[in-house]
Amino acid sequence: MSAPPTPPGAAPAARTAAARRTATLAYRGAVTRRGPVTMGQANMIRCILRDEPDAINIHDVWPVPEGASEHAVLDALRALAVRHEALRTTFPHQPGSVPGEQVVAGAGRFTVTVLEHGELPAPAAEYAEAVARDARSERFRLESDFPLRPVLLTHAGRPVFLALAASHALTDGSALGVLREEWLTLLSGGTLPEATAPTPLDLAAEEASPAGRRRSADALRHWERILRTGPQAMFAEPGAVGTEISAQGLTLRSARGARALAGAARRTRALPNTVLLTAWCLLTAHRAGQQECVAAVPTSNRFRPALARSVSTLSQDALLALDVRRPSFDAVLAAAWGAALNAYRHSRFDALALWDMIRRVTGERGSHFARDVVLNDISALPATLAGAAAPDGDAPELELVRGPEQALPTRLLGFVYETDPVLRLALWGDPALFPARAAEDFATGLVRLLEAAAEGDVPLSELTEVTGVRPVERGPGWTRVDGCWVEPEAVARTLSAALGGLPVEVEVTGTREAAGAAGAAGAAPLLTARIACEDGGLTPARAHAALMAALPGRPGVLAPHRYVIVQGPPRQPAPAGPILREGTGRDREM
Repeated sequence: MSAPPTPPGAAPAARTAAARRTATLAYRGAVTRRGPVTMGQANMIRCILRDEPDAINIHDVWPVPEGASEHAVLDALRALAVRHEALRTTFPHQPGSVPGEQVVAGAGRFTVTVLEHGELPAPAAEYAEAVARDARSERFRLESDFPLRPVLLTHAGRPVFLALAASHALTDGSALGVLREEWLTLLSGGTLPEATAPTPLDLAAEEASPAGRRRSADALRHWERILRTGPQAMFAEPGAVGTEISAQGLTLRSARGARALAGAARRTRALPNTVLLTAWCLLTAHRAGQQECVAAVPTSNRFRPALARSVSTLSQDALLALDVRRPSFDAVLAAAWGAALNAYRHSRFDALALWDMIRRVTGERGSHFARDVVLNDISALPATLAGAAAPDGDAPELELVRGPEQALPTRLLGFVYETDPVLRLALWGDPALFPARAAEDFATGLVRLLEAAAEGDVPLSELTEVTGVRPVERGPGWTRVDGCWVEPEAVARTLSAALGGLPVEVEVTGTREAAGAAGAAGAAPLLTARIACEDGGLTPARAHAALMAALPGRPGVLAPHRYVIVQGPPRQPAPAGPILREGTGRDREM
């Protein structure tokens, strides 16, 4: 996810009387070119073919400068199409197949919808936001559509806003930010410098080179290490259910937070964004009761200078794993920069190969990878969607504003828009885990942690006192197994239901020697499932497959390491029947 969800405060889709017409613009670029899709394009095409359009398309609103004519607005759009190959790109493919090739047209045409208003609904900016959101609801045809769906809003003949939806296969939030900046430059009479960022076809060629293939393979190994050793879900706790949640947005604007962040950066001599990342990860892991913070950081590819102004989709996650088992804030901060760089270096990969690896590794581990935590810090990028917002006219010490709900496939999402002169960020939290007051406490707790870090090093034993955020209480039925929080009774219930109600007992033992993340060897807790099956037709492999199919949306359930199938009741200490079969059920021994 590289563009933020609907900002808090946006209005629902407004309906108003407006005359509608269509302007058709022809363009002529360079020669027609074709080649393979990029890794980022393949990643987003996979999502586009799977997800609903309003969930995967992105949008933006561009205020039209005072005095700009409709002709100038449309001519600037035409100039962008000529300038950027991504805007002249389609993905031809047969119905039912997945595109593997992109074609850049030398010439073509696209349309702009013009909505003429005698009076714009108030507030006009929120109305324009609603129009842009409405434009997201229609699917882009990958094989033929222009990747922007612009709607020009006029008031008494004067253009006021350009509201647009965009295909995520060819743009991301930062790409829209670049386009907006260049469009405004053209409308102001300025001249654009030569475009030097790699085109999508340039990126595809780089990725297909021997060095590019090595980087992709290295990235898969980085992901595999985390998937094999990290928690399968950050929020494995009572109330965490389902694979998609609807969350209300909360925006924090805080001059206190900005001053604290700057002070902590000065004291520690670290970059402000690294300090903020550390604070976010520490507070998240503290709240979740985890020893490691695993988070997706989608903007990572934009931090390469050559790609900072690329008009393409670079939407691929950097997977960050930050061990927080350290004594203090500064000790975690010292590790955060290296962990972030390691994640960024491994954020370009073959998406299909990645998901094949995820399916293989999670099947072998008996887990389900949950993308629970996402932090998208776009404050340091040269061009972002955040720049479309008007500059803060004031600097509130600490302000929290509620916004509309958004459907998200994650449990905690943060967008950092600005760090100076105010800290401005939005977060969306699973309401079962972060009801309204808890979400506000998390946001203010982040500011309080930054303030404490600006004054001195913060012992992690004092995080609850410093931030006001308490770790989750899981209860005595939960235990940590293979780096994951697990509820064995829930494992038994889920496995029994997956097997049509067969009696199941799950117990925790400690028989396998394993090295922990810190390198110390010890008896690793294991899960053993005893399943009663009178006819003897069940195998460990079938039991494992049935449970794996039931895992999504149950973060407190991990597959047993061994399945023991018995004849008669499984419960101990009552005598069990003879063992019919036993084994891991996995493709490889654990």
